[in-house]
Amino acid sequence: MTHTPAKMRQIAPLRTPSDLGEEATRDIAAALTTLLADVFALYLKTKNFHWHMSGPHFRDYHLMLDDQGEQLFAMTDDIAERARKVGGTTLRSIGQIQRLQRIADNDADFVTAPDMLAELAQDNQQLTAFLRATHAVCDEYNDVATASVIENWIDQTERRTWFLYEATRSNH
Repeated sequence: MTHTPAKMRQIAPLRTPSDLGEEATRDIAAALTTLLADVFALYLKTKNFHWHMSGPHFRDYHLMLDDQGEQLFAMTDDIAERARKVGGTTLRSIGQIQRLQRIADNDADFVTAPDMLAELAQDNQQLTAFLRATHAVCDEYNDVATASVIENWIDQTERRTWFLYEATRSNH
């Protein structure tokens, strides 16, 4: 069944029941939606560098970035679903991602492998800070379920940062 625009306007807004309260729903969903935009931006940058990797360590870096990309992509659905579970809404378009993301894109025609890894390490560190800030919003409203999954994402993000950092260290 297709909905006409008039019928779509008659459908009630999405309101998942939550005991967190209207202010908590608004603030947590907004923090999660912005976080989701960042994760999508980092995912695409990671895949960009995965696809355009070159050099003597190609295989190792290519595989590492593929694993990291899969991990980031796996976070996206969980983040969006947390926003819905607390009673909010989340991303609806690429344009919204672009407006909200705080992780910078890299559209360069060529980036060296060491520069790719260093940039991704820095971006993952930045994502860790964003995760901690979102955790603080959850703590403010006693949203322990969202805070709990964020703690796992912080651990995963710190691990990605560590691997990227170690891959760029020289042995000198």
